Amino acid sequence: MTDSHSVDLTDDERELAGMVREFADTVVAPQAYEADRTHTFPLDVMAQMGELGLFGLPFPEEYGGQGGDYFALCLAIEALGRVDQSMAITLEAGVSLGAMPIFRFGTEEQKQELLPDLLAGRALAGFGLTEPEAGSDAGATRTTARLEGDEWVIDGAKQFITNSGTEISRFVTVTAVTGQSERDGHMRKEISTIIVPHGTPGFTVQPAYDKVGWHASDTHPLTFDGVRVPRSNLVGERGSGFKNFLSILDEGRIAIAALATGAAEGCLEAAVDYAKSRTVFGTALSTRQNAQFTLARMSARVHTARLAWHHAARLRDAGQSFAEAAAIAKLVSGEAAMDNARDATQIFGGNGFMNEYPVARHYRDSKILEIGEGTTEVQLLVIARALGVVG
Repeated sequence: MTDSHSVDLTDDERELAGMVREFADTVVAPQAYEADRTHTFPLDVMAQMGELGLFGLPFPEEYGGQGGDYFALCLAIEALGRVDQSMAITLEAGVSLGAMPIFRFGTEEQKQELLPDLLAGRALAGFGLTEPEAGSDAGATRTTARLEGDEWVIDGAKQFITNSGTEISRFVTVTAVTGQSERDGHMRKEISTIIVPHGTPGFTVQPAYDKVGWHASDTHPLTFDGVRVPRSNLVGERGSGFKNFLSILDEGRIAIAALATGAAEGCLEAAVDYAKSRTVFGTALSTRQNAQFTLARMSARVHTARLAWHHAARLRDAGQSFAEAAAIAKLVSGEAAMDNARDATQIFGGNGFMNEYPVARHYRDSKILEIGEGTTEVQLLVIARALGVVG
């Protein structure tokens, strides 16, 4: 991140961004190709991220956090996303989907027990929301949890769950239908969130997906067959799961926007360097106006995406309404990452089709940024509702 891109940063924020960028260049980037090629989750890099305090950035010190804010977390995610989206999403999901639900809605006992290891990077947790029949329509949740005495009995399945099957994955927080309640004159599903520790009988982490991208990120389908956990594993009030996970997704969209901005910048930097060094018909590719215009558009996308997520994160940290700004940031930055990955690959020509070049990995990785944590269409719907044009 250059000074021209960070005029609104405090000295501490600038120092953090520079520190994580250096870590990304010297530790994360050198292993990214091999981890991607072998579909290996790099526990050593994960441990070093924990030692740097990245997983504890937006949490108070009393739970082992760094006492920072969400903006600080997003700065770190952007810096990682520039060189390796897999490690950036590991951090994003580890915080936004793993630790944040416990911090925001958990009991004091749950926080004291679970947060210290999560915030130190010694453990990971997943958020079990998406199901085979309930993606963007999370209200169509079919996983159920019923009370039998002092235990929840959970049955169902989840899919696309990040950080759910690593050697240090500790638990997943799952959404489940716990009954029905009347709202607006209609009976509606009562959705709650419940902690399910790894190793609980009946809880199975299925084999990892064979994904298009994010090969070094851990993602699995999960099944629950008569899983029994204590009644005290409920996170938040019974029936508050739907409302709670919506707020978690709003925050997560800002973090994904930061990741996408980093990816877009990584593509721009690689394309600029390649265009300057690549000779075509006796002159550098960068002297060709078509290449110059392509690079200029890529730079404009990075700039716009960064402004969008900065604005959304500042609103969130100021306690102001930020759902619309988060949706705009997610929309703009996701498209910027995908467009820049495509343009960078074109600048590289045949080399851009070779996985050894980072732009090829960004090309495969970036598509999910227009899908995960709310598709482009969902973001458009959120924005349209804010405009008052959706009933």
